[in-house]
Amino acid sequence: MKFLIEHLNQQTLGTDARRLFHGRGKCYEGFEQVTIDWFSPAIFITLFSAYENDFEVQLIDSIKQAYPNFDGPLLIQRRYIQGAPVEVIQGELPSPHHVTEAGVTYQVKLLDGQNNGLFLDMSNGRAWMKSHAEGRNVLNLFSYTCSFSLAAFSGGAKQVINIDMSHGALKLGKINHKLNDIATENVKFFRHDIFNSWGKLKRYGTYETIIFDPPTNQVGSFTAEKDYQRLIKRIEQLASDKADLLVCLNSPDLDQAFIKQLMEEHSPSCEFVGVVENPAVFKEIDSDKGLKVYHYRYHA
Repeated sequence: MKFLIEHLNQQTLGTDARRLFHGRGKCYEGFEQVTIDWFSPAIFITLFSAYENDFEVQLIDSIKQAYPNFDGPLLIQRRYIQGAPVEVIQGELPSPHHVTEAGVTYQVKLLDGQNNGLFLDMSNGRAWMKSHAEGRNVLNLFSYTCSFSLAAFSGGAKQVINIDMSHGALKLGKINHKLNDIATENVKFFRHDIFNSWGKLKRYGTYETIIFDPPTNQVGSFTAEKDYQRLIKRIEQLASDKADLLVCLNSPDLDQAFIKQLMEEHSPSCEFVGVVENPAVFKEIDSDKGLKVYHYRYHA
């Protein structure tokens, strides 16, 4: 595993949460089912399929060689097992566990199933949000734990409306806003089905910035291939003139042309501005398989 040690040597631990190794991009033969993340003070390994025991031992040894001064918590999550159990190999996690990214504090839950509260591949998207927030009314669709909302307020947003169906995610989102001393009168949290809430959302609009970051396939509520167009069709009802839109897609089965075709067909008044590139560490052998994030601008 010499190459892994050399790779990790180029990824400093630092203070901010970040991905250290992204095998899922299929650029590293034999490591396609491995990711390694840094959630200070912990290193978090995720295995998406089973490996021989020797592999895990060598993996941990490589991490320790790459970071000889690291003595914090080390965890392995086995996503191929039902419930995605997490084993603490060494150390003890802080409770509550707070991490930072670009000056913003987030609470994460590394022991709670597949989603720990902060998607590291979207860090450039949050940076984009910060740069398109000052003085704006922002709509955060499928807000999850509201990381885009926090980024917006760090960039000077006037108001953010967060909407998601998950009570647990929104509860953590509220905690995150308190951690960052965000005034409660400037932020809303709606636990609703978006498709039944357009009237409520319009009461707080129009919006100068809108985030579209839906799940790929949420059983019973959203399937990107079938339902994304329903979101796009609502842009003209929600967006102010020259509103900036961040349109995200994280499906390995839908290519880059999918969003372009939807926008051209269902919201032709939206101008394509550019691609928000993923962090360099999230290297993909096929860019259609990874996270896709696009910047559009609406013209009334």
